Parts: sequence; structure tokens; C-alpha cells
Amino acid sequence: MTALTDPLAEGAVQAVLEAGELLADPAAVRSIRAKSETDYVTNVDLAVQEFLRERLAALAPDVQFMGEEQDNSALDLTRPCWILDPVDGTTNLIHQFQHSAISLALAEGGQIVFGVVYNPYTEECFTARRGGGAFRNGVSIQVSAVSRLADSLLSTGTVPGRRELADTAFRQMRALYDRCQDIRRTGCASLELCDVACGRLEGYVELVLQPWDYAAGMLIVAEAGGQVTAPGGAPLSLAEGGPLLASNGRLHGALQTILKE
Repeated sequence: MTALTDPLAEGAVQAVLEAGELLADPAAVRSIRAKSETDYVTNVDLAVQEFLRERLAALAPDVQFMGEEQDNSALDLTRPCWILDPVDGTTNLIHQFQHSAISLALAEGGQIVFGVVYNPYTEECFTARRGGGAFRNGVSIQVSAVSRLADSLLSTGTVPGRRELADTAFRQMRALYDRCQDIRRTGCASLELCDVACGRLEGYVELVLQPWDYAAGMLIVAEAGGQVTAPGGAPLSLAEGGPLLASNGRLHGALQTILKE
């Protein structure tokens, strides 16, 4: 029996919207702890994760919970599981860049069946259900119809947590830049995926992401008519992270060719 019902999906979205108030408060960040030289956790990350863990447990007690700020090694991803990034774009949050999001997905049988990404600064809430389309604030969205790389706007990552990959990342960025209209970099993977889904971007490339970064966003892109894979074309893993290529579908092959150069 599926874990996803209409009341469950609606309850999850409502919980995410309420949790967004914790991000939007300019004075919310009171403590910052470095997990590495470029990776941080704040009191907001922890507060959002605990708030949503409790709300989701009340909505669906039998569904497992994967959160960025916890040990997830005991999870069985063949069983239903929430996948949460409580603050995607923590560095942006620390700098009050106002481009961070909450990303929540529900996985069943190893695939994402529901996703929600909420940007509290713009009050944009992106949602998708497998087979049911993708939406922004309840209005259907589709990927861009652009079919020429020369007409495309792309986004790439800069792998701040893996500086040894920087040469590769910037070489790929230059190769993409030479063939598109321009490049963007905003530091929030879930929102960049949603930008592909609603046609603001034609493609998005990252060398290193974790499942909670892309779980919700990849379903939203797919339900909007786009494509999300590893750069070589393999499906993305929900058990471990890796590189990602998202596109409007029309440019997927061309982008793969460039990334292989």
C-alpha cells in the first residue's frame, strides 16, 4: 500500500510552509558550527529538521526519515522514507543572501513519489507527485522549449567542499559558457532544479551533491517535462550522492557531450 495519500501530501506541504518562517527571519541565525572549512550547520538547520521530523512523524508514523543533519546509515530505502534538506543553501543563509530553501521528498520502493521545495523569501512553493505534474504555488509549470544551446541559460556549481575538483568544475563551466548565452551560480541546488522545471534555466550541472539536495527537485523537473541524470546518463542514487545533470530534456544530449570533453 502506498504511503502517499492526498492528506499526507497536503500535510507535508503545510509543515514545510510553516517551517519556512524559521528561515525567513533575518535574525534567525544565532549559532554557526563548521562541519568542514566550507560546510556549516546553523541553529536554523537543526530547528527546521527537528520541527519537520516531529510533524512528519505525526502525519505518518511508519515512514522513515532521512535528514541532512543526522546519521542515515540504518535506513532501508526499499521502504517509504522522507528525504529532507532542512536548509539547502546554508552558506547563503549565513550571509543573508536570501536564496535558500527547504527541500522535502518522499521515496517509495527506491523512487521519489512526492517532492516539495519552498523558497520562503519569494514565497514560491514547488511541488510534484509522480505522474501528476509539477506546480509552482498550485499553477502547472513546464520546462523551457529552447532547443539550441546558443539560446540557453545554464547554471553550474563550484564544488566549494571539494576544492580538488575545482579545475574540473571551472573547465566544464568554461566549456558550457562558450556554447550558451550565459551562466548563473546561486548556491542552492533544489532551487536551481526548480528553475529548470519552470523554464528559467535550460540546464544545471553539479559535480558533487547529496540525495537530500536533489531528491525533491529531480521529481519536480521530471514532472515538468525535463530530465535529471548523472552526467553519463545513469539514474541518480538515493543512497549516496554524486554528480548531476538537469535539463529541459531537449538539450540533455548536447550537454552530456560537452561534459565528456
